[in-house]
Amino acid sequence: MEKYIEVNKALWNKKTDVHVASDFYDVASFKKGKTSLNYVELDSLGDVTGKSLLHLQCHFGLDSLSWTRLGAKVTGIDLSDKAIAKARELNNELRLDAEFICSDVYELDKVLDKQYDIVFTSYGTIGWLPDLKKWAEIINRFLKPGGTFLIVEFHPVVWMFDDNFTRFEYSYFNAAPIIEVIKGTYADKDADINHESYGWNHPLSDIFSALLEQNLHIAEFKEYPFSFYDCFNKTVKNKEGHFQIKGLEGKLPLMYSIKAIKK
Repeated sequence: MEKYIEVNKALWNKKTDVHVASDFYDVASFKKGKTSLNYVELDSLGDVTGKSLLHLQCHFGLDSLSWTRLGAKVTGIDLSDKAIAKARELNNELRLDAEFICSDVYELDKVLDKQYDIVFTSYGTIGWLPDLKKWAEIINRFLKPGGTFLIVEFHPVVWMFDDNFTRFEYSYFNAAPIIEVIKGTYADKDADINHESYGWNHPLSDIFSALLEQNLHIAEFKEYPFSFYDCFNKTVKNKEGHFQIKGLEGKLPLMYSIKAIKK
């Protein structure tokens, strides 16, 4: 179990430097005031002014800091120490008041003892976690009664395909770890990264079951036939400026969102 943490942490430490410098993340525009959040998460959570927000797997903090700019009191968590160091650097440079903690999600209760109005996670997060039951326990542990959990994530159907969307290569179900050698990164496909990774596909039934078992009431579930991000191969841009897979436009769910309330 510990090996996947070490391997994935090293991978994301390598990715962080590339991502910070990439056009994909456009840190320069962010520093000038551009938000990194999309309308799905903004509409789902509404006004966050004065609310406490725990951001799980926050990478180097752009979404966390965007929520902070909107008035939330934010704590961001990530496995990568390089990403957390960059998040803290940006927080200080922009004179914001977010808190960032380097921690494995599953170990969070060993380093944090608070509860939050909102727990948030988004875009490429739970595929790095093997056990959703334990993940949901952490969400429940840190969410206040009556609080809101929101996940916006890439659809598990996407992860069944090979990289070029020509065939089904992986199971929809969490049958076993997906062990691959990652070359480059979604933010820079030519980046000098060649590193092993461990991932897991989670069917929607596992996600719903894990949340429901923790007394989290599903208030909203939506699926989307597009991605906000040009992070896959063979993409085309639609008239709204979102990305779809060429030849599968309007046929393939690329994202979903779940909003749940703790009873």
